[in-house]
Amino acid sequence: MFGVYVNGSLVLKPHTAAFTLPAHTAASKPQPPPPLFILRPALLLPFFREMIISRGISRSLRRSNWILGRWGFCFPVSHSSVSSAESVSSAVVPDSKVFSSSQSYSWGCRHLYGYGREIHQTATSTVEDQLDPFLLVADELSILADRLRDMVVAEVPRLASAAEYFFKFGVEGKRFRPTVLLLMATALHVPVSMPPPNAVMDTFGMDLRTRQQCIAEITEMIHVASLLHDDVLDDADTRRGVGSLNFVMGNKLAVLAGDFLLSRACVALASLKNTEVVSLLAKVVEHLVTGETMQMTTTSEERCSMEYYMQKTYFKTASLISNSCKSIAVLAGQTTEVATLAYDYGKNLGLAYQLIDDVLDFTGTAASLGKGSLSDIRHGIITAPILFAMEEIPQLREVVERGLSDPEDVDLALEYLGRSRGIQRAKDLAAKHAALASEGIDSLPQTDDEDVRRSRRALVDLTRRVLTRTK
Repeated sequence: MFGVYVNGSLVLKPHTAAFTLPAHTAASKPQPPPPLFILRPALLLPFFREMIISRGISRSLRRSNWILGRWGFCFPVSHSSVSSAESVSSAVVPDSKVFSSSQSYSWGCRHLYGYGREIHQTATSTVEDQLDPFLLVADELSILADRLRDMVVAEVPRLASAAEYFFKFGVEGKRFRPTVLLLMATALHVPVSMPPPNAVMDTFGMDLRTRQQCIAEITEMIHVASLLHDDVLDDADTRRGVGSLNFVMGNKLAVLAGDFLLSRACVALASLKNTEVVSLLAKVVEHLVTGETMQMTTTSEERCSMEYYMQKTYFKTASLISNSCKSIAVLAGQTTEVATLAYDYGKNLGLAYQLIDDVLDFTGTAASLGKGSLSDIRHGIITAPILFAMEEIPQLREVVERGLSDPEDVDLALEYLGRSRGIQRAKDLAAKHAALASEGIDSLPQTDDEDVRRSRRALVDLTRRVLTRTK
């Protein structure tokens, strides 16, 4: 058979060269005109996908350049074939794009091998794209949420109510950080030939997974404590789509609730009896304070420095994820090299997350973000989009140096931002760090354990979700 496009539809006809009748048959009996089959391209792709996804058929395709005899037709192949990296990292293109009549297609059995490989890779990509990192650890997240609610119980009812404010059902958030850490725990579940020097091994009663879950709980308490304190400093009135704790119960109680959560995190941290992990997470608290202080006490030169901004971003956001990921590796007795890879993943993921957060402050809405939009620039906080815009529009720096306390200056800064590539360049920088995070996972020791490999794919998938999130 051969195929042509007719008004956007795929038309298959028997190929006369492939089905030539014997001479005596053709002469003795007139043949009816060949049947005409009209199929929409969208109808073909599900059949192809189901056919190629079978490993047996996939192998047969790789051994052969055609399958005309069994199915009676050949597949279309775009001259612009999709690379393996693009197939794995992106979702399946809609049928209308895959089989667009404006594309140039080559028909013939010699192209079947390439097309079969493309569909096989696309089908694999589809399976991986359907892998939800949050669903992989959903059961553990549920257990973790219950434990957190138990851990923040206080003897004073008012303090207890404040401390559990963001641990209640409905305002828990998506538990991004615990998800990262639980997936990292599985991703590093590979044999260790011998413990690293001076390692403190698990000899204190709790099994390894429980201890790693404890890291996730500690991380979440530190994170929520930092949110409570930030909302007081920023005079915020909403968080996660509800009234912020300082707005509902007052600044004093919000600060005390944050302190209480940090104290609970310290108790849990001490129970691990691992001095290196204690040091790592204590450093995180120091970094949170340092980053917030850097934001409050900047000079004019520092406010306009990308290097200063990235250092502050590491302290305020990335340090928590990176050092927590490293703690997961340390508890597992992994080598220094593996622990560093875990740290690098968390660091780059955290930087990418905050860069996109800063973009969303300009492009998102209060409803989607669960907090006020344009909050940073209205508080005079300069982030990556504005810093990149200043490189293109020098006049913007003059506006920024005036402090952005005047609403007219804020509007003017937003106008300059809209005329620049500041938003896109911030997204590009986030994509760069997301790629570095993925490379860290790819560099981990090889394993055949499917659970480990699935968790590593999920960690890579999280880097994509960070870049495409809208809230």
